[in-house]
Amino acid sequence: MKCPFCGDADTQVIDSRVNDEGDSIRRRRKCVSCDKRFTTYETAELHMPQVVKQNGFREDFNCEKLRVSFTRALHKRPVPTEFIDRALDHIVQKILGLGEREISARDLGESVMHELKMMDKVAYIRFASVYRSFSDVDDFQDAIRDLDSPTHYTKRRSDD
Repeated sequence: MKCPFCGDADTQVIDSRVNDEGDSIRRRRKCVSCDKRFTTYETAELHMPQVVKQNGFREDFNCEKLRVSFTRALHKRPVPTEFIDRALDHIVQKILGLGEREISARDLGESVMHELKMMDKVAYIRFASVYRSFSDVDDFQDAIRDLDSPTHYTKRRSDD
């Protein structure tokens, strides 16, 4: 680390501490050349992949867009905000775990559908009807048939 006072590259770490949340490290440093002290902070830099839309257009991953999707699907449904936050965390962790530079919007939508399916069946059908562009009643019936496995969000989540 270069000294901000004299520009010398020879500095020593004299103290390191992890912050309360555990997501950054505070380092106290001393310049060997000018003997001045300064503080640096170290944090992990995570890059979310680009989202590749169906038309090939790429855009930055935006967690707020996902939150809006959940909020719209769950409008007037009895689902706590904490469940939405947890679902978003699961999706983000899944994406980061892939380690890819790009993710298709389709895969992202499927992840939202997976979380909604376990959270609230009505919200799942709402989202699916828009996401999959339902054109008639048969599409709704197919989606409802897809819900035959009785999994509910509150009964799941042993992986938390």
